[in-house]
Amino acid sequence: MATEIKAPVFPESVADGTIATWHKKVGEPVSRDEVIADIETDKVVLEVVAPADGTLSNIAKQEGETVLSGEVIATFESGVGAVSENDVAKNVEKIEAGATPIVKRDEPVATQQTGESSSDQSPAVRKAVSEQGLDIKDISGTGRGGRVTKEDVTNHVNAPKAAPQPAVAAQAPTALSQAVGERVEKRVPMTRLRKRVAERLLSATQQTAMLTTFNEVNMKPIMDMRKLYQERFEKRHGTKLGFMSFFVKAATEALKRYPAVNASIDGDDIVYHGYYDIGVAVSSDRGLVVPVLRDTDRLNHAEVEKNIIDFGKKAREGKLSIEDMTGGTFTISNGGTFGSLLSTPILNPPQTAILGMHKIQERPMAVNGQVVILPMMYLALSYDHRMIDGKEAVGFLVAIKQFIEDPASLLLDL
Repeated sequence: MATEIKAPVFPESVADGTIATWHKKVGEPVSRDEVIADIETDKVVLEVVAPADGTLSNIAKQEGETVLSGEVIATFESGVGAVSENDVAKNVEKIEAGATPIVKRDEPVATQQTGESSSDQSPAVRKAVSEQGLDIKDISGTGRGGRVTKEDVTNHVNAPKAAPQPAVAAQAPTALSQAVGERVEKRVPMTRLRKRVAERLLSATQQTAMLTTFNEVNMKPIMDMRKLYQERFEKRHGTKLGFMSFFVKAATEALKRYPAVNASIDGDDIVYHGYYDIGVAVSSDRGLVVPVLRDTDRLNHAEVEKNIIDFGKKAREGKLSIEDMTGGTFTISNGGTFGSLLSTPILNPPQTAILGMHKIQERPMAVNGQVVILPMMYLALSYDHRMIDGKEAVGFLVAIKQFIEDPASLLLDL
């Protein structure tokens, strides 16, 4: 029975998608729920799976073509060419016994070479092979079970011989020597995700009054706390205690005190959000993605850490859903994981602020008139000056600094 395979229904924020890969060809057997195609959107790669066992009878949209939400991309024939586990087991038994394997109804019998010796063939075939001085293994059999027939031998003898290939062994060194020292260029099309990221970043710099303010934070109190409680935390919650959970919780508390940083601009209106959905920028092979932690004011440290680990795994496997990255009222980017000491993060519209974390670097610091070596981190807050005044931006960043340097104040809501 023929079934139309359609593109998934995209959310309102996604206009269309592109066929990235077809994993199956027309006529190739497919199992139920097996991935047959990938559709790349501006945000994620969506997998299209087979609705049942069968084959693709037609592909309407080729790789690289644009598809709309719910648009037909292929036609699927249920049951055609599908082989059950029972059939596979029976085929193995039949082949081992030297009999003809069973096939499904409507499934074409593939012509194949069995690799049998001449003693397995009929006397007439053996005589014809011997007279022609051939090797039975070089002849493709079309007979029962892939056996060679006399007609196969005749066709093999009469088949036009391919023109001998010119010797290239002697020329190989010349080709290699010409390649040495060449200035090689490789041109590949930009992925939809990379293109969309580029558009959004360019738009952010052109359409916002972006400004960045900096501060530095002493990481020693947090590092001492991690060292003291890491083992107990991991044993109880099944995950390690990282720095990100502290910054997510500190940012959440700071956002409560400075609601303008948690707001967004919609045309001529300012939208103040009464919830805290913090996006965490994650680098993947396909580009930068920003999955969102929902209601961070209700999450504890363990839940934040587990969600971030889960997002990282999904990003590497290309399994982040559109829902994972939709929304967000504030973003945290951690360039320190790659060794960045200082940067100016770019806004993620329509959000009006983004926090940049950086590498922890030991530096001599003045503490109570004494020079002390401390693990320091630069913090950067980029913000839209149309919405946020400098006083609020600096106050917000200082609040985060205080929460990190005095974790007790964060836990006690001081």
